[in-house]
Amino acid sequence: MTDASATAARRPGEQVLTTLGLNAPALDPADASPHSFPGGGRWRTEIPSCEGPEALAVVLKEASRMDVPIHRISQGSGVWMLSDAEITEMVEATGERDIELCLFTGPRGTWDIGGSTRTDSRGAGLRARGHDAVAGCVEDAVRATELGVKCLLVADEGVLWTLHRARTAGIIPADTTLKVSALIGPVNPAAYAVYERLGADSVNVPSDLTLDHLTEIRRVSGAPMDMYIEAPDDLGGYVRMYEVAELIRRGAPLYLKFGLSKAPGIYPYGHHMRELTLATAKERVRRGRLALDLLARHGADGDMAPLGSRMPGDLQRFEISS
Repeated sequence: MTDASATAARRPGEQVLTTLGLNAPALDPADASPHSFPGGGRWRTEIPSCEGPEALAVVLKEASRMDVPIHRISQGSGVWMLSDAEITEMVEATGERDIELCLFTGPRGTWDIGGSTRTDSRGAGLRARGHDAVAGCVEDAVRATELGVKCLLVADEGVLWTLHRARTAGIIPADTTLKVSALIGPVNPAAYAVYERLGADSVNVPSDLTLDHLTEIRRVSGAPMDMYIEAPDDLGGYVRMYEVAELIRRGAPLYLKFGLSKAPGIYPYGHHMRELTLATAKERVRRGRLALDLLARHGADGDMAPLGSRMPGDLQRFEISS
């Protein structure tokens, strides 16, 4: 790591373009996020779509080989698609390396019998349809935390609020963190602030938000933000590697998520998709290395949060009435 911070980063091509009279306007200090993670650091890393113990083993091996630091590993198929033994194996493997493991909760609209998500409007999306779907998410949350999982991924505002209340009441551990899925991610500062107040400890925003959008969000909320540096095709397929330093400057505290474009979807995972899942798990780590190398070349690889850190700091919450 260098001692340079993202606020002092060299922009891509800056020296050559300046020599040629094509220099960019100076960065506005007012655009920079004033926030950071508790304990220091402005960015953490996340490897998503790690669908079980075998994929996890591939990620951990490749991360060690390529020297890719990892703060969080997340899964997308859901708690209910894993056995107790598989969850326990993943908890133990990540725990040995002090990496946060995040598993998706319960039923979601895109797998439900409801037809609205299959219409052109994509109505309702991944949200939990009806009481029973919420109950399934809660069941997953209780089961996962009892097995040692410390981070839960949610795709419904009601589920988020319910799990936050359960956490406050001691039904699930108080140090459980709640992460909002990119599939319902907010696209404006008002919505972002609502998710924070509903109990979100990190919020995955859509990867097509502009730099100005990130600055707008940071003027109202310091809740950690998750963002795909490379997004899966079903989220747009965006590749924003050359913007990483500026994404950190504007969006900190920020989780850099290393997704993968031009790869088929793998949710819900099963062994019939084994080879694809293991190959894409390995490539996500390589994509992470590429992004981190860019940060280093631009003098912006400082300010990484300490490995093993996972808590979000003090956040704003709606009052829970008795």
